[in-house]
Amino acid sequence: MLRIYPVILDLVRALRPLMEQIAQQDADLARQMRRALTSVPLNVAEGASSRGRNRAARYHTAAGSMREVVAAIEVAAALGYVHAADPVLLDQMGLVVGTLMKNALRAT
Repeated sequence: MLRIYPVILDLVRALRPLMEQIAQQDADLARQMRRALTSVPLNVAEGASSRGRNRAARYHTAAGSMREVVAAIEVAAALGYVHAADPVLLDQMGLVVGTLMKNALRAT
């Protein structure tokens, strides 16, 4: 398992209140954000048990899902549902994406 995995789980926990706040205004956006957010650790776990291109594909998918979470937060902020995300959380999400992309490249 990648060492970034516990950070990903911490992000899931940290983003839950924000998802709940978004859900009060837009249940569909919150559902999409939840699917994307849960996809990250699930694909990382699957990738850890895969090899070569399958591993790379899982890590790419996880990175894309993390980017989708960021976009959902940005859209929610643009629509006035929430304030902008905590910069520390955004930095952690960026770290996750970078780590996953680096590991995806190594797997190919």
